[in-house]
Amino acid sequence: MKKILQDFKAGKINLAEVLEKLKTFPYEDLKFAKIDTHRALRKGFPETIFCQGKTIPQILKIIETMSKRNHNILATKANKKIFTAVKKVYTNAEYNELAKTIVIKRKKLKPKKGNILVITAGTSDIPVAEEAIVTAELMGNKVEKAYDVGVAGIHRLFDIKDKIFDSNVIIVIAGMEGALASIVGGLTSKPVIAVPTSVGYGASFKGIAPLLTMMNTCSEGVVVVNIDNGFGAGYFASLINR
Repeated sequence: MKKILQDFKAGKINLAEVLEKLKTFPYEDLKFAKIDTHRALRKGFPETIFCQGKTIPQILKIIETMSKRNHNILATKANKKIFTAVKKVYTNAEYNELAKTIVIKRKKLKPKKGNILVITAGTSDIPVAEEAIVTAELMGNKVEKAYDVGVAGIHRLFDIKDKIFDSNVIIVIAGMEGALASIVGGLTSKPVIAVPTSVGYGASFKGIAPLLTMMNTCSEGVVVVNIDNGFGAGYFASLINR
C-alpha cells in the first residue's frame, strides 16, 4: 500500500492504476485459490505453492498471478510432470528432483552473514534435506550440508564438528528413532531445528517415533517441525539467520 501511494505521489502511476492495484489488496481471488499478494511484504518471502493435490492448470494460474508481484517463486511437492508443464511456460524454472521443488528466480538476494548447516542421519533423509536447502538458499542464506552422519556411526558426526561450531543455525534431519538431533543439540550452543522423517521400519510409525524422540529431547535449544517438513525447517532457519 505504501509503495502504491509513493508511486502515485511521484507521478509514476495515475489514479486509474492505483484503483486497479487496490483491487488485489491484500489477496487475489482465483475462485479455486486466494493468492496472498502481500505475504512478501508481511513476512519477507512470498507465498509458497504446495503442489500436492492441485491440478497443473491450477498451478500454472497461481504462478502466473504470483509472477506479477514477486521476484522469486517456490513450488514444493512437485513431480516431474508438473515441472515439465511449468518449464514450457517459464523457461528459467529449475527443478530439484530429490527435493521435488520448482524454483523460478528473477532476483538474486544478498546473502545473509551467518551459515545454515543441514545435517542428515542417513542417505534416505536427503530428499527432505534438499527441500530445506532449496528453501533457505532462495531466501538468501548461505547453506552447507553434511549427509549420512547418524548415530549408527557417531564418529562421522565428530568429523564435522568445525562446521557445527561455525554455523549460525543447524537443521538436523533424521528418521528411524531420530536421536541425532539430541546429540547435535548437546554439542552446540546454536539453535537446532529438528526434522523427523517418515524413513524407517514399521515401529517408526512413518515418522511418529522420531517426532516423539525429538520433542522429548533433553538437549536445550532444539525445536521440532512436522514430519518431512524440510520447507518449514528451511524457512524457520532463515528467520533465525535473519
